[in-house]
Amino acid sequence: MNYAFPPAPVVTLDAMSSNPFPVRRIFCVGQNYADHVREMGAAPDAEPFFFMKPASAVLQNNSVLPYPSGTTDLQPEVELVVALHKGGKNIPMDKVDYDYVFGYAVGLDMTRRDLQRAAREKGQPWEMAKAFDHSAPCTAITPEFYSGAITIG
Repeated sequence: MNYAFPPAPVVTLDAMSSNPFPVRRIFCVGQNYADHVREMGAAPDAEPFFFMKPASAVLQNNSVLPYPSGTTDLQPEVELVVALHKGGKNIPMDKVDYDYVFGYAVGLDMTRRDLQRAAREKGQPWEMAKAFDHSAPCTAITPEFYSGAITIG
């Protein structure tokens, strides 16, 4: 097929004892840790919400994170990464099972905190603060069935 310009390559994460895991979308949960919600100046009973990062946000394990432009306050948040390999939407809670889970990893949610605060004060979305290239460094995924030792590095 001919394209107007070359399409982006498939983004993958290493997966221990498996083929690389293709990343399509990164769903994140915000305001789900009461202490961090307070730190950011919101009420701890605020409802959690979802936001997304593009696949281009992935930064492979053992890579160097380039400091992003336009910020003087870059901060990491440690995250549990749950890699799903089954599609689906609007799945009722009583139908969710671990068959959807491919594996787990440790990731960072890198945030341009100064841009996030400015956007929040104006009631604007946080994409510029959260969804920039390399804003999601991640270890290799440990497949759910894997029983060996885990090395993070």
